[in-house]
Amino acid sequence: MSTPFDKMDKPRRPGLLGSLRASFLTGLIVIAPIGLTIWLIWTVVGWIDGVVLPLVPYQFRPEEYIGINLRGVGVIIFLIFTVIVGWIAKGLIGRSLIRWAESIVERMPVVRSVYSGLKQIAETVFTQSERNFEKACIVEYPRKGIWAIGFISTEAKGEIAAKAGTGVDMVSVFVPTTPNPTSGFLLIFPREDVIPLDMSLEDAAKLIISAGLVYPNGKEAKDAVERTAHKRR
Repeated sequence: MSTPFDKMDKPRRPGLLGSLRASFLTGLIVIAPIGLTIWLIWTVVGWIDGVVLPLVPYQFRPEEYIGINLRGVGVIIFLIFTVIVGWIAKGLIGRSLIRWAESIVERMPVVRSVYSGLKQIAETVFTQSERNFEKACIVEYPRKGIWAIGFISTEAKGEIAAKAGTGVDMVSVFVPTTPNPTSGFLLIFPREDVIPLDMSLEDAAKLIISAGLVYPNGKEAKDAVERTAHKRR
């Protein structure tokens, strides 16, 4: 025996407009990242060309010989110039010139503040070193029972370790904010309170940036859970 409620339980098939809307959104998800990436690269290349090419003498510009304004020539010139400057800066004369120039900048009240800030940002972003985060981890923050994803940086040493007075090993953990992981909190935890994760630093960063919407590969996550359960037995 059928009732009037039987039809309500059946899912409705999407109409033509619904199907078109779903297809449009799917296509937008595919096209938008690609299009924005190409647009951003094209814009940055054009901006660098606009800054660099006016500084290059006409006889050295490719369009003077081929008759076409090639986009990206300024970028190539900028890269070559930057490599030469970096090669010179590594030498004794280059380091002496840099110290001399920085000593002059240090005497300028406003300029020294701007220069020191920009230098610190550039060194943080571009300097290649071995000082990277060790692993992703979870810690109880901001209180017990609430867990946050963090990145283990270094072992707490010196004055911090001495004045903490805990008598146990301490580690520095950077707990980033969502969805902007460049800001966050530097927290010092006892090592026993820090639980390392098997996921990579990149996967942990994706999880933070996406506000928990993008989890690591499902199979890898399942294997990690099984390994953790096996260790606890």
